[in-house]
Amino acid sequence: MRRRRFFAWGAGLAACVTGCGTQYAGGDMPHARFSIVSGGDRWARAGQVFTDAVRAAGFELGPGSKIRVSGLPALAADELNNGRSVLDTATPLARLTGEAEVVVVPGRSPVQDFGDLGERLLSRPGQTQLVGGPQGEPDHLLFGLIARALGADTRQVYYTGYPSRGEAAAALLSGQAIAAAGPLSDWRTAIGRGRVRALAVSSAQRVPDLDVPTLLECGVRVDFADWAAAFGPEHMSQGSRDRAVRMCDQVLRSGVWEAACRGEGWLTIPLTGDDFSRWLGTEIARTRAVLRDLGLLDTTKATTCWGSCGNGH
Repeated sequence: MRRRRFFAWGAGLAACVTGCGTQYAGGDMPHARFSIVSGGDRWARAGQVFTDAVRAAGFELGPGSKIRVSGLPALAADELNNGRSVLDTATPLARLTGEAEVVVVPGRSPVQDFGDLGERLLSRPGQTQLVGGPQGEPDHLLFGLIARALGADTRQVYYTGYPSRGEAAAALLSGQAIAAAGPLSDWRTAIGRGRVRALAVSSAQRVPDLDVPTLLECGVRVDFADWAAAFGPEHMSQGSRDRAVRMCDQVLRSGVWEAACRGEGWLTIPLTGDDFSRWLGTEIARTRAVLRDLGLLDTTKATTCWGSCGNGH
């Protein structure tokens, strides 16, 4: 397998600390004070949209515990850099949203559909050049999950990661790779202009305005999103955690939040409290396992859930 240096985003999920906060205006949560911050530039937009929705739901800013918006890339970075699970370093509150990934090939590629690409990965994984974002991040994880679901030799996956989407696109269009993966929003323009063809999307359901099958429709049991979530401090009190979860639950099921996600092109995948914590446990196991299978992580811990398991994967 070709390797390039892994580029970690931000400080990871372990950076949940205390700071300034929010208070519910309605009166039944008078001590629920939280602030909402992003875990890095990557989640700045999600953090701002969530903050706006919180305010629209009747919560106002005030001093208190800090709620940090972060996501899958930080989880993977923590696994690679220090091996500590986010379940040990922060308090899971809610899964906020996700972004579907897409697998693309050049517009004139001889690869006609995902079945063609799958056959190549199964028979010649070391000769099927793939590109996307940095190693260990969502694009790479997605190809690892696809290879694993196909029964291909995951450690032989020929993947080159690039620090920017432009570099990955240039490599694909110049013939240096057979296929690429990345957030659908990053490839929409190229798809619309016919420069690339989309073979499959990673979400469980088809994207409404895109005539492209899901991986599940292609016979690959992978349901995947580059998700963002809300986390509280590591030692958050039970009372504060319960109030934060109730706030998240109210906001994520509001029309304002759903409309905001539609406007951004994000998936609405609300999951809060204990349900989110359980899902996060399976997502950590899945991420750890694919990192191991790709040769990036030395661990004997195996995944508890591959593909579409009913827990939100």
